[in-house]
Amino acid sequence: MTQSDIIGALILFAYYLVVCVVIPTPFKYWTKVPDELIRKAQHIGYSMSVFLLLNLFSTWYAAIAASLLLVVIGYPVLMLMERAKWYARAFTDRTEGGGEFRNSLLAVQGTFVVLIAVFWGALGIRWAPVIGVAVMGWGFGDAAAALVGKAWGKRRILWRWVDRAKTYEGSAAMVAFGGTAIFLTAIFYAGLPWYQAFVIAIVVAPICGVVELVTRRGFDTITVPLVAALSIVPLMRLFLHLGW
Repeated sequence: MTQSDIIGALILFAYYLVVCVVIPTPFKYWTKVPDELIRKAQHIGYSMSVFLLLNLFSTWYAAIAASLLLVVIGYPVLMLMERAKWYARAFTDRTEGGGEFRNSLLAVQGTFVVLIAVFWGALGIRWAPVIGVAVMGWGFGDAAAALVGKAWGKRRILWRWVDRAKTYEGSAAMVAFGGTAIFLTAIFYAGLPWYQAFVIAIVVAPICGVVELVTRRGFDTITVPLVAALSIVPLMRLFLHLGW
C-alpha cells in the first residue's frame, strides 16, 4: 500500500467511527428521535462509504485490503463493546445481546469486496462507477422501504415467498427512492447521459424492489447491490450496441 492508501484507510476508519458512534450516540441518549430513523440514517452512512473505497485508493486490491482491515479490527471491537452495560443505551442494536452491528459490518464490507473485485478488479476501472450506482440504489431504497413501511405501510404483501412484514407502501418507496438514487448517481458520479441514467433507473429499481421482497433475514444487504450491479451490465452493453 502506498502512503495515500494508508491515509485513505485512516479516513475510512475515522468515517465509520463518526457514522457509528460520534453522531448516533447523542441522538440515542438525549433525543426522542425514533431508533429506526437513527438506524436507517446509519444505514445510508454505511452505503455512502463505498465512495471512499472507490476514490481514496490507488488500486482495487488496496481498497479491498482497507475494507477487510476494517472488519478485522471493527468486528472484535464491537464484540467487546456489546459486553458493556452502556451498549444497549448507546446503540440501536435490535439483536438481543448485541450482534446486529458487527454482522452488518461483515455483510456490508463483504459485499463491497465482491463488487470491487468484480467491477474494478476483473472488469477494469471503467466499470467501477457501476458499484456506486448499485450501492446507492440499495442504500437509499432499503432505508426508504423500512421507514415508509413502518410509518405508513397498511397493506401487507401476502404472497407466499415474501416476508410478511413487507408492505406495498414500503416496496413502492424502495423502488421510488432507490430509482432516484440510481438516476442521480449514474449522472453525477458515473457521468452517464441523463437518458442512459433514466433507462438504468427504471429497469434496475424495480428489480431491486423484487429482490428486496424475496430476500429474508437481512440478506438484502448482499443480494440487492449485487443484483443491481449485475443488472446494469447488460444495459451498458446495450447502450454501446445502439451507439448511445
